[in-house]
Amino acid sequence: MSSTFSGDETAPFFGFLGAAAALVFSCMGAAYGTAKSGVGVASMGVMRPELVMKSIVPVVMAGVLGIYGLIIAVIISTGINPKTKAYYLFDGYAHLSSGLACGLAGLSAGMAIGIVGDAGVRANAQQPKLFVGMILILIFAEALALYGLIVGIILSSRAGQSRAD
Repeated sequence: MSSTFSGDETAPFFGFLGAAAALVFSCMGAAYGTAKSGVGVASMGVMRPELVMKSIVPVVMAGVLGIYGLIIAVIISTGINPKTKAYYLFDGYAHLSSGLACGLAGLSAGMAIGIVGDAGVRANAQQPKLFVGMILILIFAEALALYGLIVGIILSSRAGQSRAD
């Protein structure tokens, strides 16, 4: 039985694990941020229904986190094709670390966005001057996930550089 597989046969497992980690953890952060800030919007909407659309910002920002994980998952999965190009453990570990960097950064950013979004929209209903401050805090929380996306792209690009082919 001859195999055209080149590289380490267990390496794709780690690569696909990285793709799954990026998507799963980012979506967990997005779901938590959406749910937590959505509860705040619903609660605030009872008191001040005219502010509901203005208060959707945290929900949208949380939803973007899932897109970050999707981007990294697609980048990783398109880089795994051991039948055409050798795929070594170095490549699998690079893809795993890429997925974990993006996924866990997205999870933590989603938690921050959810907590700030919930408290922020409720506080904004009582004191409208707090809106700009809330948005700034949300931007900095979103930046944490963006850092994970950037590091994930850099780490993913390192795959394939383990050996001179």
